[in-house]
Amino acid sequence: MEEYNREPCPWRIVDDCGGAFAMGAIGSSIFQGIKGFRNAPSGFKRRLAGSLTTIQQRAPVFGGNFAIWGFVFSTVDCSLVYYRKKEDPWNSIISGAVTGGILAARNGLPAMAGSALIGGFLLGMIEGVGILMTRFNAEQFRQQAPVFEDPSVLGSSPPPFGNSASFQ
Repeated sequence: MEEYNREPCPWRIVDDCGGAFAMGAIGSSIFQGIKGFRNAPSGFKRRLAGSLTTIQQRAPVFGGNFAIWGFVFSTVDCSLVYYRKKEDPWNSIISGAVTGGILAARNGLPAMAGSALIGGFLLGMIEGVGILMTRFNAEQFRQQAPVFEDPSVLGSSPPPFGNSASFQ
């Protein structure tokens, strides 16, 4: 339910774009650092320099690609919220499909359709897991109805408390 307590739509686009850039830059720094370290000439200093050079060259590019994806996704999501007048998982699923299609537009109609299907499917899976987790967590906080036991079902009744013969 965190996504429904986010910033209002014009600011959400900027927030998602910046968050996506940071996520892409940090994530790719790890992978590009490993790649640059492995591909550099032998020697620790050379490998470290190769790693840092590769990070400087490639991490901003990956961050920018993620930022573009975040921008398009949030823009479509906010547009759907405006037109549909409600925020629900369908907005995210449709936004993922439209974003996949828009970003693959340069490669032709078949690539657009394939990317749109993949984007919609992935966002559908993410939203589905989110709904399942919400329902699973909600079960923990549901109040249990008190169970009253019927004494006739329990079998023989215990001895009365006033019977002193049972203690001897």
